Amino acid sequence: MRNKIILLTAAILWSFGSMAQQRDMQFWRAYDQRGINVFETGKADTVAFDGVRVRIGGAFAQQFQSLSHENSANPVMNENGVNTNQLMDIGSGFNLATANLNIDVALADGIRLNLITYLSSRHHPETWVKGGYLQFDKLHFLNSPVFDQIMEKVTIKVGHMEINYGDSHYRRSDNGNAFYNPFVGNYIMDAFATEIGAEVIFQDNGFLAVASMTGGEIQGGVTNPSRRKPSFIGKLGYDKTLENDVRLRLTGSVYTTAGSVNNTLWSGDRAGSRYYLAMENTLASTSGNFTSGRFNPGMRDNVTALVLNPFVEFQGLELFGTLEQSKGKAANESEDRTWNQVGLDAVYRFGAMDKFYLAGRYNQVGGEMPNGLEPSISRVQIGGGWFITKNILAKLEYVSQNYEDFAATDIRNGGKFNGLMIEGVIGF
Repeated sequence: MRNKIILLTAAILWSFGSMAQQRDMQFWRAYDQRGINVFETGKADTVAFDGVRVRIGGAFAQQFQSLSHENSANPVMNENGVNTNQLMDIGSGFNLATANLNIDVALADGIRLNLITYLSSRHHPETWVKGGYLQFDKLHFLNSPVFDQIMEKVTIKVGHMEINYGDSHYRRSDNGNAFYNPFVGNYIMDAFATEIGAEVIFQDNGFLAVASMTGGEIQGGVTNPSRRKPSFIGKLGYDKTLENDVRLRLTGSVYTTAGSVNNTLWSGDRAGSRYYLAMENTLASTSGNFTSGRFNPGMRDNVTALVLNPFVEFQGLELFGTLEQSKGKAANESEDRTWNQVGLDAVYRFGAMDKFYLAGRYNQVGGEMPNGLEPSISRVQIGGGWFITKNILAKLEYVSQNYEDFAATDIRNGGKFNGLMIEGVIGF
């Protein structure tokens, strides 16, 4: 019996290993070093379809954190006599490892299924599905030469998927998947959400256009129909590598919804941030206070966001920028508020197969609070990385973040945190 179990286990592992070693999917972004600086999957059909094929992949990330924080907020006592503006005592240590399970299935020629499951995340101790969608790059089942010609330049995605607003979501860390991000942390205002809907992408000779409509919320729902409005997402851009090996990409995006029970454009990442318990009080927990270091402007009802993302790549040097404005409000507010974000990333890759890189980022946000104040948050990140193999990455980062002009009774008043982060990443 024991031998049968061993043989069965070996067969399963061999099967998974065979799937992981198979050639890549059609119109697919690799989860390892090859996926860096890939945005929308292109229309080049470089992989032949030879039957239904399943690809099992994974992503793992773990950090060693050594941060310190401080503030000058006035004491605010709760009913138990605890000062809720007193920061938790934090020091050096390892964060919880996060992991993703990636399943991609080639269902037919030009039709692919994607399903990503968070096996371990900061916010949820249990396994849960991020989302899944169908991607159509060919529509041969319609037996229409007209549609075949249209699909040479068009991609259609349908399902519960990551919304395609801006370009920073292609460079951010997504729970265990941190290969695409040259830094440890994401932006302060982290535009990311999974919503149910459809997306159409047009690509032709470097020109790009995206149009999407979604239900406007992470989970959807049928209650409170008068408050639920669809979200509309659009993007226009140009992405071309010139003869002198200079890659130029410039996109402008918009996200808008007229109403929502709980819009999560700025709070859709349920997996959590990397800076554990930074600027959190003594009652906080790593799972309950999972957005440490980020800022959510609280536009849960209606929101209209615009972002411009320039990207330049030349001989190992990369520059990526973000100029963003978000306007909206919560349901209990009478007037819209505006928040702005600026970000600039500089990355230099060098060595054989770009095994090493140095990186720096400046990120700043500022805007209007419901209490009428106009605070701001700024962050500097400096670091580098080493691709031990195309599937293994080690990162080092120094981060410094400062909070200005928050209310005296706000825990972020006079706040700052800084220190070192080390992250190990595996992706396949």
